[in-house]
Amino acid sequence: MGTTGNRLPLGLLLAGLVVLGASAVRPHDYPTWFLEVLPVLIALPLLLWTRKTFPLTPLLYWLIFLHAVLLMVGGHYTYAEVPAGFWVQDLLGFERNHYDRLGHFMQGFEPAILAREILLRKGVVRRGGWLVTFIISITLAFSAFYELIEWFVALVSDEAAESFLGTQGDVWDTQWDMFMCLVGAGTALLLLSRRHDRQLAQLDAATA
Repeated sequence: MGTTGNRLPLGLLLAGLVVLGASAVRPHDYPTWFLEVLPVLIALPLLLWTRKTFPLTPLLYWLIFLHAVLLMVGGHYTYAEVPAGFWVQDLLGFERNHYDRLGHFMQGFEPAILAREILLRKGVVRRGGWLVTFIISITLAFSAFYELIEWFVALVSDEAAESFLGTQGDVWDTQWDMFMCLVGAGTALLLLSRRHDRQLAQLDAATA
């Protein structure tokens, strides 16, 4: 990637670190904050480690950044108490704060493009029905794994689980979470696949 191509990930990295630092200032509670931002803390060194050997498309860098911001905001307030969720709740007359639904939608939206990029660039599967099947399966498997993590947290600490899970009394919260992940993955593939293909072609030409 050229100098211009390197500016975007660097700029998003700096912006992400600023948001991460702000999210850690007097959060609802630090155990919940840590659990919510842990995916960001895991992804950051991986992205830095692979930045030269496997640079990503600008689209994917943006999606990762937006997903990270969503997680960090949720970590600061807890998903059930994010102010933006209350604004939407009041505006549309919802019975609960749906910020967590947005989080799980993004849990499918961004990983779908991540999986698509890795599968195509590594030559695991070609474009077509099998590619979509692989991507949907991967995103749903990731969602199910995350639900298992939430279940484990609930077993270890009821107090931490209340803030981390953000079920808000919904007995179908797990099913809703996985459904929103599925909707997010499908939406990303429908809306972004062509744009992603163009950027993949540009990235292949730049790194050839």
